Amino acid sequence: MREAGLEQRAGLYVPVKYKLALALTLAVLWCAVSWHLARPWTDELAGHIGYPLALVIVIGIAVLPGYANAFIFFSLAFDRRPGSKPVAAFPPISLLIAAYNEEQSIASTIDSIVGQHYPGELEIIVIDDGSTDATAQVVGGLRVPHLRLVRLPRNGGKARALNRGLEAARHELIVSIDADTFLYRGALEAIVARYLSDPAGTVAVAGAVHVRNSRENWLTRIQEWDFFHGIAVVKRTQSLYQGTLVAQGAFSLYRKRAVLEVGSWPDTVGEDIVLSWALLKRGYRIGYAENGVVFTNVPTSYKQFFRQRQRWARGLIEAFKHHPGVLLQPRLNLPFFYLNLIFPLLDLFFLLVFVPGVIAALFGRYYIAGPMTLAVLPLAVLNNLLMYQVQRSMFQSKSLRVRRNRLGFLFYMLFYQLLMTPACVAGYAAEVANRRKNWGTK
Repeated sequence: MREAGLEQRAGLYVPVKYKLALALTLAVLWCAVSWHLARPWTDELAGHIGYPLALVIVIGIAVLPGYANAFIFFSLAFDRRPGSKPVAAFPPISLLIAAYNEEQSIASTIDSIVGQHYPGELEIIVIDDGSTDATAQVVGGLRVPHLRLVRLPRNGGKARALNRGLEAARHELIVSIDADTFLYRGALEAIVARYLSDPAGTVAVAGAVHVRNSRENWLTRIQEWDFFHGIAVVKRTQSLYQGTLVAQGAFSLYRKRAVLEVGSWPDTVGEDIVLSWALLKRGYRIGYAENGVVFTNVPTSYKQFFRQRQRWARGLIEAFKHHPGVLLQPRLNLPFFYLNLIFPLLDLFFLLVFVPGVIAALFGRYYIAGPMTLAVLPLAVLNNLLMYQVQRSMFQSKSLRVRRNRLGFLFYMLFYQLLMTPACVAGYAAEVANRRKNWGTK
């Protein structure tokens, strides 16, 4: 089970590198077909703005997004991951919960940890990062075995809080959990079992984070599909190629020695992605436990959502600034680093070219967005169908049911990019301009 690069289906071992080569080849072929179909569109657009600019626009809003979608689609179609191997004895783990003004949710989070009934030794460390509410009092009033409270005198940010918890942790395996995250049954066993089953060199495992407050309003209903369809599926695909790109702070497992080796959590806005890339740059591997399910609260207002996605986008730029060498290291998941590299460009094209093009099309000007744009729809539909089937199968294996949220899915398909892209562009700009950093929302 720990033999790197091999997966099993119907008794046949297929090297992952061949799956990668095939997925890349098919994605390039899809681009070639798309480019052929787009030639009349490009020629017509060139008649108005010149061929070089028309070429850039078509590549930016059609060809590159098509390549990204095709690569993920074919990779997911080839993914036949083995299950975790049986664990005779579960190792001890230390859980780190960085909390700042979390009096409303921290008790529920700890209750969900106790309800795991993890079959190994467990210590829970809550780091109160200078909260101004009753977070410390709530934690102090809980009668939970092996629960420790570390109080910091002032708010210094999530990275500092986690590093203080890391110093206090007694065990080699560390699990970070956000203070408003609810662990579904078996989550700790699943993430530890995945770590023990993954190839040698695995030093971290990302858990599967889903939306807890999806029924609250229209925005949370849309985000439910982003976590269920987008984020979870991308992590699963990345793990196929021996390296999930982000072990997110909301629920991830780490080997303590490896975290200390790379300098622990950095003092950045995107501390989880910068730490993850530091581990990957050292040649380590990050896995993904799709069956290690937790539920977290997502922003309920667009202002909160904007700040969160702005911070995530800023974290991506921080990761490239801190670890540019990842683009030069030959490894199976290298295509995903380059996909992340072009995300800012794609977001700019969407916001500055595609959206104005759609507005122009509403007035009968089909130069940018018109009938030829519909050529990308078949792949988008197939992608979403495959994502849904894969995720539904995983939910069923955990006795979870996919909630009927058709309206949320419709808005996710049609408008989510429009809601998210301005925040992402603002995040890129904030990091390029070196604006002041703060913890903000997760």
